[in-house]
Amino acid sequence: MTVDLVVKHATVVTPDGKVPDAGIAIDDGTIVSLGRSGQLPDAERTIDANGSVVVPGVIDTHIHNREPGLEYKGDWESATRAAAAGGVTTVVGMPNTDPVIDRPEALELKFERGEAAAHVDFQSYAVVTSENVDRIPALDAAGALGFKIFLGSTVGDVPAPTDGEILDAMTAIRETGKRLGFHEENGEIIDHYERQYRAAGKNRPIDHAHSRPVLAEREAVERMITFASDRDVPIHMFHVSSGDAADAVARGKERGVDVTAETAPHYLWFTESVLEEKGNVARVQPPIRSTDQHERLWEQFSAGVIDCIATDHAPHTDEEKLVDDPFGDTWAAISGFVGLETQVPAMLTFVDEGRLELEEWVYHHSTRPAQVWGMYPQKGSLRIGTDADLTIVDTDEAWTLEDRHALHSKNTVTPFEGESFVGRAHTTIVRGQVVYEDGRVTGEPGDGTRVDVD
Repeated sequence: MTVDLVVKHATVVTPDGKVPDAGIAIDDGTIVSLGRSGQLPDAERTIDANGSVVVPGVIDTHIHNREPGLEYKGDWESATRAAAAGGVTTVVGMPNTDPVIDRPEALELKFERGEAAAHVDFQSYAVVTSENVDRIPALDAAGALGFKIFLGSTVGDVPAPTDGEILDAMTAIRETGKRLGFHEENGEIIDHYERQYRAAGKNRPIDHAHSRPVLAEREAVERMITFASDRDVPIHMFHVSSGDAADAVARGKERGVDVTAETAPHYLWFTESVLEEKGNVARVQPPIRSTDQHERLWEQFSAGVIDCIATDHAPHTDEEKLVDDPFGDTWAAISGFVGLETQVPAMLTFVDEGRLELEEWVYHHSTRPAQVWGMYPQKGSLRIGTDADLTIVDTDEAWTLEDRHALHSKNTVTPFEGESFVGRAHTTIVRGQVVYEDGRVTGEPGDGTRVDVD
């Protein structure tokens, strides 16, 4: 038997452990064999990993690809080109586009654009607002991976539903069997403090962070857990930034609520001092927190309270980020930055530092995201018969992101410019097709496809 592709002489890592001098055989886009390198079948093409680490394809379930409507910032092609270059095999787009993804027609348009342009596999959330609770069954039928509510003001100004409407939405979403995620900041609190800070002339980047206090995040987490407990619906907390919010998630889990959570590499890497060092480049919502909150977030991450790693990849132009005046009036700047190509290096650096094991990284960055969002085992595993999505990484390469313009996103502002890493992805394989290797994106727009979910 001759298969399409064999990857051999690798250390294969899954959440269950490491297997040295092993490999994977792929045929017709799926995994057909796993084993020792010498036991694999012949192949049309063989990749000798030379001892590199092979893991189930990295999944980023939180990106802003900006299409439709905001393509000047980014689009499916540029976002998934960056994903491929970063070792990411599946991405999930957020719904705060133009139009917002609040009806089946908008979701279908987002999917159509993705099918035409994506380099890696993809999915999308649908948003829930005061105007579309009755459309939840139709959005489910149209193939949304899950649902999202913005509880506080953020890019796109998607209004939050009332608490009563959230409860109604939870009832409807429970019937779909899918998960409801939140941008979990109490809108009334953060809007109140922003008005106060503006009126007082507090306009430094650190002032933006302090205007969105940890209390607003913790309260939103606790309130949604209380609601979910009553409605028996699975929920998810996006971009948990603080120890307080992670503690609230832990309490929800202890109560038996089906609540999952993610954090982002920038919350694990930086403390709020980065806002004094790099200014509005590091402005993000929720903000990067104090050293105490940062360390307590790490404690809960290490304890397994945080399920997933995702980036909140959010491209904006240099002008929108005030790159030429990074310490200028923060209220004139916009929040968010790119992250698709720095997440794997950041997490591998934590592995190198001994803050987590390779198996734990794979769990949080591939297996668990697929489980949380209903894509497992087709994604996030290395089982025979599943999609042949592989990320091959060099865990020893030391390097520095010296010039952000080398990144593959349409816009490239990131606080990770100038940061040094140990480890990076060097080959990305999506359903058996090599889409990135030797520093080049080798796939074509449209190679990616929508991930089907029940």
